[in-house]
Amino acid sequence: MDQKALADAANIGINTVRNFEGWGSAIVRGRLDTMQAINDAFGAVGIELLDDGQMSSEGRGVRLRELKE
Repeated sequence: MDQKALADAANIGINTVRNFEGWGSAIVRGRLDTMQAINDAFGAVGIELLDDGQMSSEGRGVRLRELKE
């Protein structure tokens, strides 16, 4: 998923996505509804962002899950 697809899926501006990515590993501060929209857009395509401290055997911070039809 590229920046434009994420912005479209989350119904946010592409510059918002760019700003989030531009922070790198720093803590990103943003509106809760914007962050939830991004999380929901990822979830719709099977990408799960892990909560702080949540364990994963599939990778650090992100895991892919099977989509339910």
